[in-house]
Amino acid sequence: MDIFGSSRRSKPSFLNGIDEETPGEIDTTPKSPRETQRREYNEKADSEREKQDDEDNKDDDDDDTTDESDEEVLSDELEEWHDVYTENAKPPNALTITHVNQTHDLLQLADVEAAVNAEHQSSEEWLKSHSLEYMHLDLKDLVDKGKVGRLEPDLKTGKPKQHIQFDAYDVNEFEYKLNLAIETYTKRIKWLLAGSKRVFGNIKGERCVICVDTSDANTGFGRLTAFQESLIHLIDEQLPSKKGAYLMSFGTDIDPLWPVVRDVNIRIIEEAKEWVMRLKQSGGCNLLKAMKHIYKLKDIDSIVLILGSVPDQNSDILCDFIYQMGVGRAIPLHCVAYDCSNQLTNMTLRNIAEASQGRYHCYTASCEEQIYTGTDISVLLKEIQKAQDVINKIKDMRQGMMGSALISIMNEISSEVQKLPQSRFLPRPPGHDKPLKVEMPKFQPKSSVEWIHQHGLKAKQLDLYQVLAPNAYSYKEEFIPVIKKAVQSQVHEKAMVQFKWHDGTVKNVHVDMTQLFEYQKHLAATVSIYESRIDWLASGSRRIFGTVVEKNVVILMDLSVSNVNYLVHIQHSLRLLMEQQLANKEYFNIIAFGSIAVSWKPTMCKPTKENLQDAWKWVLDLQCGGSRNFLSAFRKCVENEEERSHKITPEGVYLFTSGVPDQDINVCQGFIEESCGGQNIKLHSILFNVDDYDAHGAIPGRYANITRTAECLRNLAHSSGGRFHWIRETGIIESDDIQVITTEVDKCLNFSRKCQMLIDNVKKKYKERYHSEQILALPTPERSLKKKAISAGTRPLAIQYEAEDIEETKRITVRQRPSSAKVSGSETMLPMRSKERSSTTRDPLDRVKNKRILKSSFFLDSGKSKVGDGTGAVYRKYPAPKPVRKSVAHPTIPDTEDQLSTKEWLRLYSLSKLKLDLTKLVSGPDCKHVEDNVKTLKKQVSAKYCDIFPSINIKGTVKHLQLMPHELEDYEKQVEKILKRYLKRLQWLLSGSRRVFGTVTHKKCAILIDTSGSMVPYMEELKKELASLIWEQLYRQGCRFNLIRFSGDCEKWQDQVQPSTQDNCHAAIKWASTLKACGNTCTLEALQLAFEDPQIDSIYLLTDGKPDTSTSLVLREVAENTKNLIPINTISFNCNDNTANNFLRLLAAETAGRYHRCHSDFDAQLFAHKLLTEGFDDAEYPHLPDLEGDDLRRLGQEITTARKYLQQARQYRALYKSKSRSENTTDSPETTRSKVSPFVVGRPKSAAR
Repeated sequence: MDIFGSSRRSKPSFLNGIDEETPGEIDTTPKSPRETQRREYNEKADSEREKQDDEDNKDDDDDDTTDESDEEVLSDELEEWHDVYTENAKPPNALTITHVNQTHDLLQLADVEAAVNAEHQSSEEWLKSHSLEYMHLDLKDLVDKGKVGRLEPDLKTGKPKQHIQFDAYDVNEFEYKLNLAIETYTKRIKWLLAGSKRVFGNIKGERCVICVDTSDANTGFGRLTAFQESLIHLIDEQLPSKKGAYLMSFGTDIDPLWPVVRDVNIRIIEEAKEWVMRLKQSGGCNLLKAMKHIYKLKDIDSIVLILGSVPDQNSDILCDFIYQMGVGRAIPLHCVAYDCSNQLTNMTLRNIAEASQGRYHCYTASCEEQIYTGTDISVLLKEIQKAQDVINKIKDMRQGMMGSALISIMNEISSEVQKLPQSRFLPRPPGHDKPLKVEMPKFQPKSSVEWIHQHGLKAKQLDLYQVLAPNAYSYKEEFIPVIKKAVQSQVHEKAMVQFKWHDGTVKNVHVDMTQLFEYQKHLAATVSIYESRIDWLASGSRRIFGTVVEKNVVILMDLSVSNVNYLVHIQHSLRLLMEQQLANKEYFNIIAFGSIAVSWKPTMCKPTKENLQDAWKWVLDLQCGGSRNFLSAFRKCVENEEERSHKITPEGVYLFTSGVPDQDINVCQGFIEESCGGQNIKLHSILFNVDDYDAHGAIPGRYANITRTAECLRNLAHSSGGRFHWIRETGIIESDDIQVITTEVDKCLNFSRKCQMLIDNVKKKYKERYHSEQILALPTPERSLKKKAISAGTRPLAIQYEAEDIEETKRITVRQRPSSAKVSGSETMLPMRSKERSSTTRDPLDRVKNKRILKSSFFLDSGKSKVGDGTGAVYRKYPAPKPVRKSVAHPTIPDTEDQLSTKEWLRLYSLSKLKLDLTKLVSGPDCKHVEDNVKTLKKQVSAKYCDIFPSINIKGTVKHLQLMPHELEDYEKQVEKILKRYLKRLQWLLSGSRRVFGTVTHKKCAILIDTSGSMVPYMEELKKELASLIWEQLYRQGCRFNLIRFSGDCEKWQDQVQPSTQDNCHAAIKWASTLKACGNTCTLEALQLAFEDPQIDSIYLLTDGKPDTSTSLVLREVAENTKNLIPINTISFNCNDNTANNFLRLLAAETAGRYHRCHSDFDAQLFAHKLLTEGFDDAEYPHLPDLEGDDLRRLGQEITTARKYLQQARQYRALYKSKSRSENTTDSPETTRSKVSPFVVGRPKSAAR
């Protein structure tokens, strides 16, 4: 037997070139691989024979068997040794090991490995371990769980029917597993639609080629930027997990990035990104040339073809070429149709993918349905449909039939009825389970705020003050030098009626009776329109949800266990909303939340009839359970990355709930403000009022009474600029939409009452003049009467006020008398109300009184003059004539701060009073620029010496600058000095207790403190600021004061105002330290309690929001209680609600008070430090924010004006420098004659011609 002729096993590749050596000897002669194998085999055979000879128990038969086996092994001819190509070869599968136990263990771990490698598998590979067939959830497996019963005959045909019996537990478990499988498939689809996989699909393979279409059709028309962003997202997300990559673009010609396949690392990734940003249009779409180049590459296992246009070649040619080139290579093509609406491109790529046994993916930005036609997603959708068919079969089984077989589920009633939710037994309205009857709205609705902007009183020019403004004149009082006294206007007493204006001033109004009658008719028609709007808001689904005005809408439904008895009500409310208001929106979605938030769709969808019907079916299957995890649902709405990638964001979120969220209200409000601030998302809260919770029923995670619940939801809505709506079965309790309309109706009624009051005053005036007053003859003029009339002084003025004073004026008869008549003691005159002038206020007549003529008297010769009293006078000093040219004043402002309002303080120290108004200084009549038309020249010619002075534009008029550079420099110094004083005043206003309460300017005041539930986070800060107010302002000024706290009820510190002694201040602070925040906000009751004290002269109201009652009711009641003109100074404390701040501002304005708001985000010290250190070079930086308080706003405006004047003065001074520089550079007379028009800054077009 020739042992050298037998076959041998192949030698491993890593032993190539290595031969064994005999012990003690080194054979240096070269040997062929064949001889080496023979020697090894001989040595092995000899060792085996020696072992066999030593065994005594072996039989001869065994030896013969061994020899035969050796002959069979060595019978084949030895093959020649050759190297095996192992580069990029896959390692052998572990299941090739033949050990039985190890194979069994590896089979058990196969599912685990499949789950770990799910990201690198296609949907077909993933379904091998997750399909219904693999999990034994087919219809065949369901039928196998049944037991065949006895046959029963059919009553109609008489043929036997098969009877199958199922256990209820098996059927329910089978249905539960099917639902879990559907959920798993849905999660897989969501994963495939996330990130770059949505655009390009899930890319397989370790060494892939990415071929990009850069034809004109794909990269033109503004598509290149979006295409580059998508490619960079693909490179960042999926390319780093690959081992090798090759990038190439093609158009008419090909453009590869590298000549060969490169190993993936950070540098390669960055090069790929730079290559993507360099892509540009390259002609046609020569796909065949690109594929020829790709198939020449080595070491690749997948090809990604991204196409956005129709290839230049025919589809059949491309498919044949790819099929022939792919034979034996197993390189699948992953074809991607990128945002292409041409069906030919999609069909071509689908055929190419099938020819190469690859996958097809489609992405379009406009049509979302095309994404689901890709290979990976469509396979999963088919599997979901299979599972749904089995579930439908189970539903048929529950009805007793499956095809022609009878089905009976054992123990169904006894075990399953107990598991049914309680909502299944609730009464349902007729047609509750039927499809929706969708109505397309005829117009896009608006919120009431937007509607009032278009149809409100101001928009329609029906505001009473707008109507009366052309015939309203301000009250005047001027000094007449001839009679040396102040004279008041008298025309209003005979021809006009005095009327209180909206800013608190009193104006003289000429009443046009016809105009007012027509105005009242328009008011009545407007009120009827507003009533129709309210009826519309209270009808249909708007009664429940309010008006849905946004285009992209998300509905958040509260399905906590507390609402289990109201599930049918919630479903019916949502049905009305979907039928009446959602059909004309662009996108919508529904999210139901209990402990877990569940959405109808992963992203918002178009409100088509099919989608609305599908959403309604989904709502019918919902059940109540868990607590109110509001933040989970809200985050699911606003943090949807898939929607952001498609640039779709929800604009309106409507929260439909019956209680407070599980999370703390401050946490919820902070998150809403942060998430909605930059995205323009508005949260609208709808509170449906249910009966209080049953003690034996489910207890919610957080409980609050209905008032506290409404307050929390109101704050949540208003924090994002949304609306609050509160309903119950009896009707609407509160609605922001309706409240805006009712406020406008109240304005109409108020204006109508004022019109009636004006008409009554006119009627009364004419009645007294022509009927009640007896006309008498004029008395004979006497010298003594004239002297008495002149020495009588200024006659008191009778002023008639609004409806508050009508009853009082009816009891007092005021007779109209000429100014020269004697004042009778029996007549009662009403003194004119005026505020007490401060001690620091200057007399406005001092300037007139001091300018008197000085004269010296002497005696005349009595013999020469017989006329007069014998004395003469010589005028020695005359008043200085008013200079034509104005000079720069040098004012000074005291360093001590006066306890005045900014309005009174600026009457003394404003720029205009200090004669530092730059506009007035440079706008005198003496330096007006004049241009005239010269007929002989037939053109406009300027004055002869216009080019001497620089020209400036003052309110549209060109004037010559008469202030010299040194005067402008002096003006800048004075303005800088005044500006520093203004900054010091601003720091003072924002320091100490004035930062929160403002400046207390009254001596007898009642301070109203809001202690409602919303003040809980701020109570400690408020107590400290209140103590600072008492010691810093009330005690130091010697004011008499009282404290009143209000929440659900009101409580006084003392019955009336008390002097600010040390004991009283200590007692007030001790009383304030015991305050606790809870309850509602009864602002009106607190104001009425303060009005009971007759000693007060002012009220300071501190609150953080609107009252619980209607704001118009508060304003109306306050107007009736302020007959003594008690000002109400309102203070907004940590309130960001614009509606509440507007109410406080209006309340202060109506009562001649001041509005103040605490600005915690503005550091006055830092602002002043920047200005003082960096100087006043820039008029805009540092920017002074818009301060809302009356005192701060007026001072801020004056600071801004001063900075503007300072900047203008520097520009004017720069004109002289530029003019002198231009004159120095002018040498030749030709250039001198060429200057025709003056140098003008801001010169209007008409003057420059």
